[in-house]
Amino acid sequence: MESRAVRYGKTKILLIEDEESLASFIQPELELEGYEVVWAKEGLELFEKEKPTLILLDWMLPVHDGITVLRRIRKVSDIPIIMLTARNQASDISNALDQGLDDYMTKPFEIEELFARIRLILRRLEREKRQVVSSTLEFSVLKIDLVSHKFWCKGEEIYLTPKEYALLCELMNDPEKVKSRDELLDIVWGYDFVGQTNTVVSYFIHYYSLPS
Repeated sequence: MESRAVRYGKTKILLIEDEESLASFIQPELELEGYEVVWAKEGLELFEKEKPTLILLDWMLPVHDGITVLRRIRKVSDIPIIMLTARNQASDISNALDQGLDDYMTKPFEIEELFARIRLILRRLEREKRQVVSSTLEFSVLKIDLVSHKFWCKGEEIYLTPKEYALLCELMNDPEKVKSRDELLDIVWGYDFVGQTNTVVSYFIHYYSLPS
């Protein structure tokens, strides 16, 4: 049976926990779920070396406490961090979240809940990744920035009217798919469009007059 972790690719988790009995329980359970796990009692050096996807961080550590580790990591990275601790006072939780913590679990906890919280964060990362990837459309020498609505042809910025922009977005979003004139009229101009049926053709004349 395929692990639920596989859908997110190989995910490396850095487990910073000084309690060996707890770490020896959590690590193999995570590995059975398909995660790669690196365990450390103090993890700042391993964080730089291993470049994990996510960190499970104990609050009470032998040298630097979890809040100190959190602050140091937040100076250089926004990597997701889940705190694991027996401290459950509201002021502690609020302070940790204000320092940039993503999630918080009090000991003892059910391992299935930990899996669920990890999956939740991974889904968020996947959404953010897709948003970054989908912020631009590129095809051949053409590029559109979907945030600024700017368009470039061979690196030269070209001004587009709103309809020209919408038409190119529709074509570049799925460049291998053939779309009829009527289909483009429906999508870009709307079903209630009243005008000449050669409107799309006239916009293509502009399109093919771009810099070559």
